[in-house]
Amino acid sequence: MEQNQKSAFSLDVRDNGIGIITIDVPGESMNTLKSTFADEVAKLMETIESNRDLKGLVFISGKPSSFVAGADIRMINECETAADAESLARQGQALFDRIEALKIPVVAAIHGPALGGGLELALACHVRVVSDSPKTVLGLPEVQLGLLPGSGGTQRLPRLVGVQQALTLMLTGKQLRAKQALKMGLADEMVPQSILLEAAVEQALKGKRKAKKPKLNLFSKVLEGPLSSILYKKAREQAQKKAHGNYPAIDKIIDTVAQGMNKGMKAGLAYEAKQFGELAMSDVSYQLRNIFFATTEIKKETGADGVKPEAVKKAGVLGGGLMGGGIAHVTISKAKVPVRLKDINQEGIKNALAYHHKLLLPKVKRKIIRPTELQQQMLMLTGTVDYSGFKDTDIVIEAVFEDLDLKQKMVADIEKNAAEHTIFATNTSSLPITQIAAKAARPEQVIGLHYFSPVEKMPLAEIITHEGTSKETIATTVEFAKRQGKTPVVVKDGAGFYVNRILAPYMNEAARLLLAGEPIEVLDKTFVKFGFPVGPITLLDEVGIDVAGKVAPILTDALGERFRAPNAFNKLLDDGRKGRKSKKGFYLYDGKKKGKHVDSSVYQVIGISPSASLAADEMIERCVLPMLNEAAWCLQDDIIRSPRDGDIGAIFGIGFPPFRGGPFRYMDSLGIANVVARLQHYAEKEGDRFKPCDLLIEMAAENKQFYSK
Repeated sequence: MEQNQKSAFSLDVRDNGIGIITIDVPGESMNTLKSTFADEVAKLMETIESNRDLKGLVFISGKPSSFVAGADIRMINECETAADAESLARQGQALFDRIEALKIPVVAAIHGPALGGGLELALACHVRVVSDSPKTVLGLPEVQLGLLPGSGGTQRLPRLVGVQQALTLMLTGKQLRAKQALKMGLADEMVPQSILLEAAVEQALKGKRKAKKPKLNLFSKVLEGPLSSILYKKAREQAQKKAHGNYPAIDKIIDTVAQGMNKGMKAGLAYEAKQFGELAMSDVSYQLRNIFFATTEIKKETGADGVKPEAVKKAGVLGGGLMGGGIAHVTISKAKVPVRLKDINQEGIKNALAYHHKLLLPKVKRKIIRPTELQQQMLMLTGTVDYSGFKDTDIVIEAVFEDLDLKQKMVADIEKNAAEHTIFATNTSSLPITQIAAKAARPEQVIGLHYFSPVEKMPLAEIITHEGTSKETIATTVEFAKRQGKTPVVVKDGAGFYVNRILAPYMNEAARLLLAGEPIEVLDKTFVKFGFPVGPITLLDEVGIDVAGKVAPILTDALGERFRAPNAFNKLLDDGRKGRKSKKGFYLYDGKKKGKHVDSSVYQVIGISPSASLAADEMIERCVLPMLNEAAWCLQDDIIRSPRDGDIGAIFGIGFPPFRGGPFRYMDSLGIANVVARLQHYAEKEGDRFKPCDLLIEMAAENKQFYSK
């Protein structure tokens, strides 16, 4: 097949008889597999199968930083029935079966991501050579989209690395680095990127070898042989312990692997295609795919159309606490930008340095980075108790406690001690940016950049703009947050912004249920089963009871009585209960008992005798409906730009159940009229805080939805 600019696959045969197939999807930054390639690939395979002079094949990417990032998910959205999606899977299976059946050796030369369908292609090859680049990752992340690997992955991976390791990869969607893949037996050789192609060609010249068997110790051989039913049972129990039955792909992955290992490859592939089809049509997968598309879209946006971001070459951080230390860490480790950190004393600087080191050390132990890289990244964080070293900063992020006068003073200090172009970004969680910028000489360069704790783990960053924020400041801050590994959502200024504003009514209602006698563990378990990562009472301990106590009055003053918190915070704080940070809250933190246990003495402090009385459905409605209503209020008030932004903000900011699609898609699935009716029911029963906002009432009357599809 001759080179063609419009082709995604091109074949070049060398004099030594090795054919190099270059995958380079036109117009895309990363390779993805599409059903429209079927005819092109079929012709390519015919050429290969009819060429008797070929001694081997090498698949390699024409992209500088990716092998194949997976199949194009849009293909699934085009399927109308489970049979359509099953047919799509069978098409992929047939191609990869054809590659595996070739009598000549086929080698995958992998640099960059080989994920999903990309790894399934590599698994169909007889040998896999990987580059030692940190960009090279291998995995089957389909479970994160509510799917299973549909092109042979559930069958080939267990036969290559063993059932136990294959299930771990598929049930978590974990991505392996090159060295891990080599150790597991998923890769056969690891080489520098500069010699990747030549190493793959050498492997092809060695001729076709017998398929490798997984490296299993005696215990694993028994577990994956006579005791395989126990292995599948334990895998199911372990996975569902976190999933609580909310993700059907988990059981289907385990069942599909078991089917193939017990009844053979052919039966396994048929079962895989059928289960793929069913999952593709499930509501869970539909919602998870929507999140994937929304996240992809939002990461392409600048937040300020038509304006290019300025380069950030050096950042400043004010405050060496957990937030400041976390912000400094992601700025250095992700964005690769040096940080100058200021605190009022050396102790704060020392704490930030220690925190940065603490987060880097496990990466050295797991061989993600070398010890020399740790040293380099430690040297990128410097500290000061004055403003020396701030003159050349491009952005300064303030991360101190919530005090308006202090924050205004810091704006003035930065305008005096930094460059004229320096952006002042405040990490405030509740104070309006308009007020923080009120006395600024350059208010156009003041913006909110709200992170969530812990900064190194939470994926969201709220970018908060006041009316005077310039487009250049917005675009630069959005790009900077992306470089830090965050998904940025641009929101308008207002008390609580978006995420904390929708979280507050949920937390307040959970506190009311607690004060009405619902046991702490019952409340938390109910909402974890609903799909939140932690329950509301655990979240109070994690966020800090003192923080919740400070935010509630700010929101009530700005937004009205529906935000008034129940009168419990003062009693808890008077008893020294701030939550995890003070090792005293609703739960015990003394470490004497394994696992998490309720501190039963807290009931006496708040003056209740716990006794479960409400059904789980009513508890969920009581707490979730006010959150949904507030999300609609935020859209009505133009705090968020779109339902899409609201869904991403809630999922990535507070862990709203992803499989429910976010507050707006969840309201669509419940029916807006039903949401309004249930809010009105509770408004009559519990008070005006449940009164639905005007937008919801109008939408219910006109039978509208937030999304058209």
